[in-house]
Amino acid sequence: MKTNLIFISQGNGVEENLNSIRKAIKAGADWVQLRLKAVSEAEIMTGAKAAMDLCKENNVLLTLNDHPSIVKELGIPSVHLGLTDMPVSEARALLGPEVIIGGTANTFEDIKMHMAAGADYVGVGPMRFTTTKKNLSPVLGLEGYKSIIEKMKSEDLDIPVFAIGGLTADDFLSLSQVGVHGVSLSSALLNAGQPELLIEQIDQHFSPHTISSKSI
Repeated sequence: MKTNLIFISQGNGVEENLNSIRKAIKAGADWVQLRLKAVSEAEIMTGAKAAMDLCKENNVLLTLNDHPSIVKELGIPSVHLGLTDMPVSEARALLGPEVIIGGTANTFEDIKMHMAAGADYVGVGPMRFTTTKKNLSPVLGLEGYKSIIEKMKSEDLDIPVFAIGGLTADDFLSLSQVGVHGVSLSSALLNAGQPELLIEQIDQHFSPHTISSKSI
């Protein structure tokens, strides 16, 4: 599939997260991540089933944040793993070659690790401080992305890199110029007066990139 935007759900509880996904889909997002924190596994299962229905109805790719076992049980096409979640290598062994797996990265070494383990893309950040995520990794800023992309090029490493963490529309041009493939957004899209226009801006700056040959 090809994409340049991953929308990450937010809210208190399952329904608020689902509502955020509905808003993103209505605005034109074609890839969404369901990210449920501080809820039970039963609630995650309920939310994941509902999100799957939403995404199938709208031909949108669904990623579940963490919980590879639920991804396997429900047949969700993609999972995203943080640095403290199940290692990408274990998830790949559990889920097989067809599931799209992403990994969170803060350093060039993180990216190399995820690539060696079989990740299909990486979410690299944070760009700047954000309240969306607790236990934030060191802030990269634009220079951090530039340094990481240059190291990747020097070692001929090619994997889609999505910037994440406190991004605004003002960042799109500079991030695209340093070689980032796309962006992961949450608050920026939800708080936009016209989220459709925000997605149009992303399309203007980032060319859709092939994430995987896997079917969705």
